[in-house]
Amino acid sequence: MLKMIKTSYGKVKRLSTPESAYIAALIDGEGTISLTRHNKSGYRRPEVGISNTELKLLKWIKNLIGAGQISLKRSHNKKHAMCYTYKICNRQAFNLLAQISSYLRTYKRKRAKLILKNYKKLTLRNGKYSQKLLKQKKRLVEKFFAISPFGKRNRIEDYL
Repeated sequence: MLKMIKTSYGKVKRLSTPESAYIAALIDGEGTISLTRHNKSGYRRPEVGISNTELKLLKWIKNLIGAGQISLKRSHNKKHAMCYTYKICNRQAFNLLAQISSYLRTYKRKRAKLILKNYKKLTLRNGKYSQKLLKQKKRLVEKFFAISPFGKRNRIEDYL
């Protein structure tokens, strides 16, 4: 069984420059940066994930960051290799993105920058939103998902 690492709310370990760049490369290649629904209320939280068949690599990443969880992805085809997913959510994901965003080279860089610029100021800890703030948060989610690998906005020049 996978062992959980306990951390304080929002805390992740400080990464060196090479570690930040390596994790960013893994996220660019095999990972996701998303705003996932937390529950039926539609509340969305930042989530960073990396899927890989190498459990040892994902355990190393989890230990390096000091937060997150690893889960097994079930395969319905016997020909497919076992696959695992590392994911980190909420403020921990936010703090990880703050360390790695400058090293991202795909459309995920724009997503990370959008989260870093707007998420904290539009997310109240007490959950009591004004109508104005709810509209702004809804616009953030729409802008976020408009940034995709298939959109016309994403050209290689945007990332250089």
